[in-house]
Amino acid sequence: MKLRPNWTKTIRSRMPSLGLVLSLCLLLASPHLMAAPKSDLWPFWDKSDEQSQHEIGHERWTSILNSHWSHDEQGNALVDYAALKADDAERLRAYIDGLTAIDPRALNRAEQMAYWINLYNALTVQLVIDAYPVDSIKKIKGGFFNTGPWDEKVTTVAGKKLTLNDIEHRILRPIWQDKRIHYAVNCASIGCPNLAPKAYSADALEQQLDEAAKTFINQSKGVAVLGEGHFRLSSIYDWYAADFGTEAELFQHLQTYHASQLLAGGNRPEDIDYDYDWRLNDISR
Repeated sequence: MKLRPNWTKTIRSRMPSLGLVLSLCLLLASPHLMAAPKSDLWPFWDKSDEQSQHEIGHERWTSILNSHWSHDEQGNALVDYAALKADDAERLRAYIDGLTAIDPRALNRAEQMAYWINLYNALTVQLVIDAYPVDSIKKIKGGFFNTGPWDEKVTTVAGKKLTLNDIEHRILRPIWQDKRIHYAVNCASIGCPNLAPKAYSADALEQQLDEAAKTFINQSKGVAVLGEGHFRLSSIYDWYAADFGTEAELFQHLQTYHASQLLAGGNRPEDIDYDYDWRLNDISR
């Protein structure tokens, strides 16, 4: 059917210009734009057995990390993904399969937390080596806007299909409500808090979480003082402001782990920039 001229004019007037569409595409594809999911409890997982003495062995994950983990001059943790893919892909898959065969609800809370952190990090490395070579995790299963793999169903535990976002935002964050979770789960990026050089374990969890927080907050990618009242912080403090609280609460948290007095001499945060480096934490970068 041929459109009458006035209809054509109306339709065209309601269509966004090509420039606007391109601008929206660039904005949505920006590596610094990320909407963080809210903490939203999945009740199925809110169960534990505090009398359980069962200990999960994570030695295989530590061994894999020992073989392929290093760091650069800035202290950024790096992974030799090429070598891991060539030499240890089956060992990594076997470790993940061993974890997913366990129903973590039968564990005590400390064992559970170590379980979920290690599973999250191992699955992330698995996603990278499956797609390798790739220059950013956001390019994996991300569709047109390269949004990343976090909403992909990547594993099954206790009969439930899970995404990485499920593990972080529907299990870890709402159950433990611990800021340090953000320093423990790793998104395979330079800007992310470092991938730990060994597996998390229930008996050393508090020390490991504190060490992860201390390491990140004392790196420039975590906290950088640019001048009096001028700070550059990692974007995680912006994305997850709900977890870190008010500006005053955030800086109190940062000061707990920072080596210097961030707000010494009456210095107050007047200008805060946020930044994040989505480049892959690859040793060959």
